[in-house]
Amino acid sequence: MKRERLTMAQALVKFLDNQYIERDGTETKFVSGIFGIFGHGCVVGVGQALEQGGHNLKFYQGKNEQNMALAAVAYAKQMDRKAIIPCVSSIGPGATNMVTACGCATANRIPLLVLPGDTFACRQPDPVLQQAEFFDNYGRTVTDAFKGVCHYFDRIIRPEQLMTACINAMRVLTDPADTGAVCLAMPQDVEGEAYDYPEHFLQKRVWHMDRRPVTASQVSRAVNLIKSSKKPIIVCGGGVRYSGAEKELLEFAEKYNIPIGETQAGKSLVPWSNPLNLGGIGVTGGKAANVIGRDADLVIGVGTRFSDFTTSSKWLFNENRKVLGINVCPFDAYKMDAEAVVADAKEALSAITGALEGYRSEYKDEITQAKAEWDSIVDKYYSTELEGGLNQTLALGIINEFMENEDIALGSAGSLPGDMQRLFRPKNRGTYHMEYGYSNMGYEVNGALGAKLAKPQAEVYAFCGDGSFIMGHSELYTALQENLKINICLFDNMGWGCIENLQNNQGTDTFGTVFRARNPVTGMLDGDEIAVDFAKIAEGYGAKSYTIRTSDELRNALKDAAKQTKSVVFDIKVLPKTMTPGFESWWRVGVAEVSKSKTVAAAYDDMQKHIKETFDY
Repeated sequence: MKRERLTMAQALVKFLDNQYIERDGTETKFVSGIFGIFGHGCVVGVGQALEQGGHNLKFYQGKNEQNMALAAVAYAKQMDRKAIIPCVSSIGPGATNMVTACGCATANRIPLLVLPGDTFACRQPDPVLQQAEFFDNYGRTVTDAFKGVCHYFDRIIRPEQLMTACINAMRVLTDPADTGAVCLAMPQDVEGEAYDYPEHFLQKRVWHMDRRPVTASQVSRAVNLIKSSKKPIIVCGGGVRYSGAEKELLEFAEKYNIPIGETQAGKSLVPWSNPLNLGGIGVTGGKAANVIGRDADLVIGVGTRFSDFTTSSKWLFNENRKVLGINVCPFDAYKMDAEAVVADAKEALSAITGALEGYRSEYKDEITQAKAEWDSIVDKYYSTELEGGLNQTLALGIINEFMENEDIALGSAGSLPGDMQRLFRPKNRGTYHMEYGYSNMGYEVNGALGAKLAKPQAEVYAFCGDGSFIMGHSELYTALQENLKINICLFDNMGWGCIENLQNNQGTDTFGTVFRARNPVTGMLDGDEIAVDFAKIAEGYGAKSYTIRTSDELRNALKDAAKQTKSVVFDIKVLPKTMTPGFESWWRVGVAEVSKSKTVAAAYDDMQKHIKETFDY
């Protein structure tokens, strides 16, 4: 058997460079680059392997480990999970910085490979710099923290272990039903140890992303369930996107007159203008989908996780409804006590459509009326000027209308995801990119870099609040370094407006959610407002920036920014509390059972009332 003597890190780089996927007969490279921040736990291991060349992996220099990994999550998501950018870090804080990003990837079912350095396998120099020692278990290191947020974890303590570790890592990363974060922890001494690796391990390897077929019995059960319903509704989730099943879903809906509600991950797959597309559903959904959904007797979930935001904490759908779960992942297919069809969405929808002849829902003009009413509500939010300043929904509408068909809108946390699921009108497939499984503050700016790496020809607009921008925007620097233009739409409402709104709606006065100075009189954070010039911060990085306080200034800035070739930050000063309200929805949060406040007591009573209206399983 022919072998090549390489260090573990050199073999890892060569292996990653030779991984490909095949989907529906099309073969593509799975790994084309690596994010990294070098420290003593990786610079002379993986760093040396990358530096010496002999591979086709582009190195991207991250600026914060969490943020570069979030950019990698966004890249894989925008690539429909068909490509990844692994992330290399040192030991200690460099490693644990990536734990949050791994939680984000796993929650969203996105493949992410992290390669943190680890303490010495031989243990002889211990304790090394950045090593946290655990008195109860000498073999435990901080990289064990990844076990709670990864679908696969391995620590490579001998160079030959790399082979089984890499094969299992790729197994998970390319599995549509079981993908998420993968961690291969690398003790820094092992990174440099050599082994005679067999040639077959290092050669080109193609991973086949075969579609999971639907069985005849599953089709039969699904058909019987649909035929027994009068007013079904489809919940279109992210699995439709990753399956590429939007054409089949729309054909199914149109043939049998079934309305569609979109999750955050399923938005932009069906044109917003389609008569059957009622828009967002659930807590951050609109009135049309939620009203029709409340009366539906069958909920057909396609590629959805049925999160609490989609189901309004299991309150949205009536108690007599039935559920059909079409999902490639068994864990998700059986949620909501559903009749499960565990299969690829495209395969399942095609088969069910072909077998459902003779059926048509009993909707008359309810769908048309609900959509027309909702469209008029959105139009009003997108055109209404308020006195005293620029309101958030108008600003969102101006940007939405300005964007070109292929431009990507990206977001994650705060009040903007709610406004965007309700109001945003994507202009093409895959142009709405929302990370909402983890609602990861700090994803937005860094994710914009990842989306731009995935689609360099498209303009990427990241929508974030001032709180999210402050929390994490390091890869704006990387975007400038790589000469990649991203557009950061920073909505400055001087605080965490979404959480303040939730706080107030549950009876608690504003506390700790707005950005104000310490008041020397009260000793509380209720002093003067702290005005931050985010435009100057952007200019300091070398980006183009605009300070915006009116709708006309926003329109002019957008036009000028379209001429720019470097990254742009729109510092949009918006009026607080100008986000959209909820529409026919409810979200369960823990409210104090005992309180001196009458408003909190009323909120607790309201929660108990809604809990009685939810369904248990």
